[in-house]
Amino acid sequence: MADGVGMDLIEVARIERALDRHPRLADRLFTEAELEYSSSKGRPGRHLAARFAAKEAVVKALELGAGTSLREIEVVAGSDERPAPTIRLSGRARERAVERGLSVRVSLTHAKEMAGAVAIAGRD
Repeated sequence: MADGVGMDLIEVARIERALDRHPRLADRLFTEAELEYSSSKGRPGRHLAARFAAKEAVVKALELGAGTSLREIEVVAGSDERPAPTIRLSGRARERAVERGLSVRVSLTHAKEMAGAVAIAGRD
């Protein structure tokens, strides 16, 4: 049984506009690896929007609340060995998960206009 569930849905264009207007925002929201991964894609904003949605879903699933740095929640792209993306936590987000004995799994999706994610927190 899940100990926490979170989901988020966002318009891709909203993230693209915010990043265009505030270039340093990307460094406050995303890790270097997330930015590198997304920049290798045809429409980076779509992938960043999905990662933003995943971070928000993780905040909800772990009940982290306001003030959590979204850079503490990293979406690690899948690989040949493990095709699904995974979550790497650091800082306060990691401390909260460890205190509660929780790990997080995430599922991302994106289309032309929307990106979304679901996060499930459960006991290891």
